[in-house]
Amino acid sequence: MGGFLALCAAATFAFNNALARRGVLTGSVLQAMSISVPLGLPIFLVAALFTGAFSYLPGFSTQTILLLSIAGIVHFVWGRYCNYRAVKAIGSNLAGPLTEGSVLVALALAVMLLGESLTPMKVLGIVLVLSGPAMAVERPGKIVKAGAAPAKPSKTTFQPKYAEGYTFALLSATGYGISPILVRFALERSDWQASIAGGLVSYVAATLVVVAIILASGNLRHVLDVPASASKWFGLAGLFVGLSQLLRYMALSMAPVSVVTPIQRLSLIFRLFFSLMNREHEVFSSRMVLGTVVSLFGAVLLSLSVDSIRHYVFVPDWLLPMFTWSWP
Repeated sequence: MGGFLALCAAATFAFNNALARRGVLTGSVLQAMSISVPLGLPIFLVAALFTGAFSYLPGFSTQTILLLSIAGIVHFVWGRYCNYRAVKAIGSNLAGPLTEGSVLVALALAVMLLGESLTPMKVLGIVLVLSGPAMAVERPGKIVKAGAAPAKPSKTTFQPKYAEGYTFALLSATGYGISPILVRFALERSDWQASIAGGLVSYVAATLVVVAIILASGNLRHVLDVPASASKWFGLAGLFVGLSQLLRYMALSMAPVSVVTPIQRLSLIFRLFFSLMNREHEVFSSRMVLGTVVSLFGAVLLSLSVDSIRHYVFVPDWLLPMFTWSWP
């Protein structure tokens, strides 16, 4: 069930990126944050009301509330802001493989803090996850040799801002990689109703921080002046990303970080599918598709255990030491 919920979270998160991409064509990232983050709050409130999750709130310790609050701020404010900046600068397709660095952050912290271990499959997965973005990187421009035929005009009108996009895609990976560890620490021995209550705490903290940032920066008028063409896309993005986070919190309460996080990386494939609605504002290329597939395959390897491989595939005796190795 944890894996299935993580898969559903991946699909809804990818759709959120496609919707946000359409919105930032006419609106700003701050306007997107001011709509999408607070919209997650009523989603968790309704879920808590219908599932009885409110009864779990009094039982949360101060440490649990603190961890959930930090997780919400790191993921919903820092990670989402950087993700939206990357999507605005280079599009959802190019940003996707780079944000996969989050699985490496989550895995490293899981090994150091949660007692999880590295296996040969996970090491290979790490190599592939790191290789995918390198393959997907598009060169900002190509030099045309003298006498060469001019390139055919592209159907896309989008001109990526590579430096900005790549930087913020990597920064978003830090927020998306740290938050699962904090949620797992807070909800490790809890059931799925408690995870909904935990998500509510995280969204309350994130919403308060977003409101404080808007007021402190003097951007209230700018936020209220969001174009009508962008507000509907930001609203839909907020709805689906809120649903995605609801599913993610439930998944993290049922399955280890090393299982949930890699499965959520399937959002890469969903991104390619949903980005077709923005084909004139996205980059589609063989390099990008190859990098996406390589990153996805690496993420799948990170979610597999050695025992599961040995159960379905014959392993010669001389290879057993390699398969049984683990660190630490």
